[in-house]
Amino acid sequence: QVQLAESGGGLVQAGGSLRLSCSASGLTFTNYAMAWLRQAPGKEREFVAAIPWTGTSPVYADSVKGRFTISRDNAKKTVYLQMGSVKPEDTAVYYCAAKSAAITTDVGRWPYGGQGTQVTVSS
Repeated sequence: QVQLAESGGGLVQAGGSLRLSCSASGLTFTNYAMAWLRQAPGKEREFVAAIPWTGTSPVYADSVKGRFTISRDNAKKTVYLQMGSVKPEDTAVYYCAAKSAAITTDVGRWPYGGQGTQVTVSS
């Protein structure tokens, strides 16, 4: 059974930084691409970033490109999201997600997800 557990969310001031972590279990981690998705109140879930099992050539949403960095540690079965220069519009519940094979920005094609961690950015 695939389990993904996010941590690291909280309250941060605009312009600040935060690092989210997602620990995976119940899967062969190197067989899976990993992603971060987010959902703000009253909005649909959206793609943030994804990284293939190799850790190379990550993909980012335009809204976070240059500010957020996704990385993974295959030995620890953990994926990270380093958030920098955060803005109030980054406020959302952030979800870790996993899928086999290639990365996609289609949020509906990530079959495994965690419970989420709340990130609130104050202005």
